[in-house]
Amino acid sequence: MRFRKLKKQVKNKTNTQTATDEKIVYAKISDRIKAFITDMFMIYIPILYIITYLVMGGKDAFQDSTLAPLFGVSLYGFIYAILLYKFGQTPGKKAYLIKVVDAKTLKNISFVQGLLRFIGFLFSATILLGLFVSFYRKDKRSLHDLIADTVVIANISLEN
Repeated sequence: MRFRKLKKQVKNKTNTQTATDEKIVYAKISDRIKAFITDMFMIYIPILYIITYLVMGGKDAFQDSTLAPLFGVSLYGFIYAILLYKFGQTPGKKAYLIKVVDAKTLKNISFVQGLLRFIGFLFSATILLGLFVSFYRKDKRSLHDLIADTVVIANISLEN
């Protein structure tokens, strides 16, 4: 008798957990990749162009410098973190109707989480293994999402 009650409680708990998970629509991996490529063209390439031709004076000076690419990546990471903190989206994510939110509260992430997510992405992209984690998870979170405690969701599931 006691075991049946316990089993019923476990079933009820699992049913309520899946009901809340069904409200969340996770972003497709293909949309995340397309958003990343769009962000590269809309944010990172202009930064590199400005650094290369307006600041450094040409491609040869840029290629000889070790600090110029580091500054470009740092500036891109700073802009990326600000956009995620303020809007929850970058231009690429907005184009594909996806949003980066906190995994627990489903609200916009903090600036520190945005920076941590970017640094985690650099690490994930370096070892390549971190990017493939999302193919094996139900919530489609990559290693950098796990590090920053974020999740990428479809924007249509949000009230605001």
